[in-house]
Amino acid sequence: MNNRFSWFNATSIALGFAFLYIPILILVIFSFNESKLVTVWGGFSTKWYSALLENEAFLDAAWVTLRVAVVTATVATVLGTMAALVLVRAGRFKGRTLFTGMVYAPLVMPEVITGLSLLLLFIAIGMDRGIVTIMLAHITFAMCFATVVISSRLVSFDRSLEEAAEDLGASKLDAFMSVTLPIIAPAIVAAWLLTFTLSLDDLVIASFASGPGATTLPMKIYSSVRLGVTPEINALSTILISVVALGVILASLAGKRAEISRSET
Repeated sequence: MNNRFSWFNATSIALGFAFLYIPILILVIFSFNESKLVTVWGGFSTKWYSALLENEAFLDAAWVTLRVAVVTATVATVLGTMAALVLVRAGRFKGRTLFTGMVYAPLVMPEVITGLSLLLLFIAIGMDRGIVTIMLAHITFAMCFATVVISSRLVSFDRSLEEAAEDLGASKLDAFMSVTLPIIAPAIVAAWLLTFTLSLDDLVIASFASGPGATTLPMKIYSSVRLGVTPEINALSTILISVVALGVILASLAGKRAEISRSET
């Protein structure tokens, strides 16, 4: 039997991880830099985190981004669940091909095209651009990701469990709420987290859909970086990295706990 592990594979993996994570590590380290120069170490300090908390522009942008991401993730997950149920369980129906294409189109559509088309739509219907238009734009492209995640779980779902519940007197809705929904809940949570992250991170589509007084955090960071990277940007990026890492850890722990509870039952 050939040994698949080799020094070449190990070196390739090490270089790949180094390319991905060393810049992030450097960013985190320099967020505690005393000096204003982001490339010159001047000693350990947390003053840039304090300065960040006093920066109202960043705080306002963060609040807008958080509201948009929560609403986007919630609505996109609900719509994605409904679309996944139609795609997996509705069978063949007239217009299925068109419906499938419309659901999955944002996956392959460049974000510039999506943002521009939504901008033209908002202008055509006379809708003022702001937080609401950003939410609508994010829901449009995030829903397809939720659909993919949830439909992949529904494909492998054992329908006999629902049928058993219906044989015991449960209605279709009761069977779905009491049997199907708890089983596919990890996929729904994963879809929510994915769409939340996509909305939190989006810059291109939000730039097209936003208006005066509706600046998201990625837009604020981008406009600030164009004038030069400051230690406050490093501190803000470190906070975002920590939040994402914490979310991944909590989701992983919740998934393992759910697996253990299912195995015990």
